[in-house]
Amino acid sequence: MRILVVEDQTDLASEIAKRVDRAGFAVDAVGTLSDARALVEMLAYSITLLDRRLPDGDGLSLVPWIQAKRPGSRILLLTALDRLDDRIEGLDAGADDYLVKPFSLDELMARIRALGRRIGELRSPLISVGNLSFDLESQTAFVAERPIVLHRRERALLEALVTRAERVVRRTTLISEIYGVDEEIQPQALTILVSRLRSRLDEEGAAIEIHTTRGVGYMIATTLA
Repeated sequence: MRILVVEDQTDLASEIAKRVDRAGFAVDAVGTLSDARALVEMLAYSITLLDRRLPDGDGLSLVPWIQAKRPGSRILLLTALDRLDDRIEGLDAGADDYLVKPFSLDELMARIRALGRRIGELRSPLISVGNLSFDLESQTAFVAERPIVLHRRERALLEALVTRAERVVRRTTLISEIYGVDEEIQPQALTILVSRLRSRLDEEGAAIEIHTTRGVGYMIATTLA
């Protein structure tokens, strides 16, 4: 699951991004409406954490645009506007939840998990390929119903592949879903990550293969007998 933070208070945005990253989600942070629009055009975010008072306008104006551009994504407003009328205005505009500043990061993560469960209602939370199953809601991989431990980027890669099983996923798509937009990515980073995930799944007896389409991308599929 990928999360976008739209918050112009740099320190707060950094704290939120670090906490979301530690929870195992891919996260990007921007401070303006225009930067948020540019990223949503490029990437599919499951959840947007959206401040209202931004340098180039009211974050509320972004809500219907995101919903039109990315149907099914969820929006959580983060704002110091705490009057009842403000909360009603935000929810009536289409936001899914509303959190008043200052807030606890623990509560924020609980709200994110709740929104993630609602996203799970729109798609099957469990995908199976070979002996491997992947729970989209908990971000947990299982082999023969036994949970296996994967690093965050291995989980992100696996999710990107299993949600498109039997199809080639382009390298550019995988990179955009695994890495933050501001990260410096070494040329062989994705190749090394795929190799590491292959080895891990082979060790666990997942009965799947990750095929390479040279110059294009990768595909996950059941191992042929």
